[in-house]
Amino acid sequence: MTTRLRQKASDPSRPRPPAADLPVVLLVGVVVGLLLVQGVAATPAAPIVVAASDSSAAADAHYVCDGLDDQVEIQAALDALPPGGTVVLSDGTFNCSGSLIPAAGATLLGQGPENTSLEFSRNGLLNVSEESVTLDGFHIRGSGYVNASTDTTLDLTRWHGVLTVYASHARVYNVTGTADASIQAVFLLLHNPNVYAPVLEDVEFADCRAADTGTYGFLHNAWGTENTTIKNVRYVNCSAINCGSNGAFNQWVTGFNFAELNDIEGLRVADCLAEGNLESGFHFEWDSEKRDCVFTDCVSRNNGRKPYPDDYLVGDPDFFGAGFYLPGGEVALVNCRAEGNGAFGFFVINPEGMLLYNCTESETGRNSTAGTSAKPISYCILQSLPVSKSPSIVMDHCRSLDSYGWGLFVCGTENALIRNFTMTDPAGINGVGAMLGCPSGELPVNSTIDAGISDSVIDISASGDRPQTLVSIVNNRNVAYSGTIVSDAPRPVAVEWNLEGGVDLTGLKVLPAGGAA
Repeated sequence: MTTRLRQKASDPSRPRPPAADLPVVLLVGVVVGLLLVQGVAATPAAPIVVAASDSSAAADAHYVCDGLDDQVEIQAALDALPPGGTVVLSDGTFNCSGSLIPAAGATLLGQGPENTSLEFSRNGLLNVSEESVTLDGFHIRGSGYVNASTDTTLDLTRWHGVLTVYASHARVYNVTGTADASIQAVFLLLHNPNVYAPVLEDVEFADCRAADTGTYGFLHNAWGTENTTIKNVRYVNCSAINCGSNGAFNQWVTGFNFAELNDIEGLRVADCLAEGNLESGFHFEWDSEKRDCVFTDCVSRNNGRKPYPDDYLVGDPDFFGAGFYLPGGEVALVNCRAEGNGAFGFFVINPEGMLLYNCTESETGRNSTAGTSAKPISYCILQSLPVSKSPSIVMDHCRSLDSYGWGLFVCGTENALIRNFTMTDPAGINGVGAMLGCPSGELPVNSTIDAGISDSVIDISASGDRPQTLVSIVNNRNVAYSGTIVSDAPRPVAVEWNLEGGVDLTGLKVLPAGGAA
């Protein structure tokens, strides 16, 4: 029987696990030695082909589906694989009223998400509960999930994704998915000790997409008290678009949520997009520990579609509305962009050695319909607990462009280092374009730190005339400012209510928009 396989090696852009870092001579020697011992090189087993009922590939398939309970034929093919084998799905639609569970080392390969579709119903899922599974090249859809014992919505204590990864060393490439609001996520990475007790680590998503969902796009979570840190997860060229637009599983639906009840370590997110999601685009929860998490060249736009609360305070836990929601931890963002998000471009609280380098925000609050309760902030840096790292946060070569609120808000913060920050034409809030510090007793979240800014360095270049005061420096202690303020606003810079040690303004120039001072 002849089987035509999709050529994968010709696509150099797709990430693959790197080869061991060994000298070429040594690798050649090992291969030659194996050939001498075995006589011939091992030949990979031929893939097993499963054809959909609406595919023309039936003549060349080992299993042919009839369009009903197609998970039976696919699972039979998976169970028949030798170790490390591949099941190839034809083009067409596979209707799965039950779950699929690949064995350790198995590969499930489709013809691309435009051609091969897995439609899950009656609580059917794609579960990766064994190590070293690879999924590549198909579309998944899940709908109508119910709690089997009560015939109501799915049991919240169990947590499921249409695709749920429980086990380590998984690879998910070129998979597109959606789901209605009856399930927790499209892509779920879950440490469940009853399924897989070791540390969940070394999982890679590349060229994956969640779109037009009623639930989270990509979600991490953990049960139990041991091994709850998920480690070394990589996302490359993935996107979460309009999550929460098709109903909403709950009011907190985000595009990417990397830390719900789990801690996270060694996260890498590159060239990813979050757009049009109900809540944050890229998100971590407050209490989780975040260590060694790096985002590069990511874009988060038009997130925070949920309406503001009627009585909104900055940092209100009932509304995130952020491009990047970063509550604490060791997180670095490099070359990232936030565009037109509802409440925040970049929200940072309790930074512990955080870095924002060459990041750009534009038009935060552009689509807000909250009226006077809206307080859009391009870069929001808050501190509600003591932090041990100094500097607590470094912002270098970041920009705020045409904010609909504050271009920069720093409050309750110590040991901050802000260099080469550019702010252009913010609309401001209450007549102020950037709030650097805040009056004592008015920190928007509970705090053990004096309100304002202390022991920090801020270098800012700002321009614009829309607010009455372009930059307000309030309640600072031992803060050195530098840069250039260019504005014809009535009060380009206002300095007031400063504490012992005050502010050093010798490096800060204030110029009218029309020329030299």
